Amino acid sequence: MKRLSRVLLLTIMALSMLTGLAAGEVKLIKGQTFYVPCHTSFISGGNSFDLNATVFLHNTDPHNPINIVRIDFYNTSGKLVAKYLQQPLKLNALAATHIKVKDPLKGEEGSGAHLIIQWQAENKVVEPLVESWFLGAAGTRGYSFVSKARIIQEDAN
Repeated sequence: MKRLSRVLLLTIMALSMLTGLAAGEVKLIKGQTFYVPCHTSFISGGNSFDLNATVFLHNTDPHNPINIVRIDFYNTSGKLVAKYLQQPLKLNALAATHIKVKDPLKGEEGSGAHLIIQWQAENKVVEPLVESWFLGAAGTRGYSFVSKARIIQEDAN
């Protein structure tokens, strides 16, 4: 009976590992639009604290470039504050870039600030990685955190 239990346990573990691999399959697509949290301040205990916000974009495809075609910055109420691209930005295979928020918004305006980033590719490519980093300090205390982007539109064709 112990041996049967051990065999069943090992079988379940092996199947769960295989299922995990299947769930992590690489997705190939031709374009996406991301909503990227880009807080430039946060409010705690009635006080507003400023943040330095930087967004990183990584082309994770080992063979193909992607083109970043839109980077727009919005305040908490959804009002367009700045357009960061005048023309498309090409990211070669495995290349990365970053966007530093130039004029951080204060208080309520910056607590829910965000970027809309859109990219396209000629061929289907591995989905890029987009994340935002936040750093700040108040007196002798420092704080930092990371937030991931959310896909709001996708072009799989």
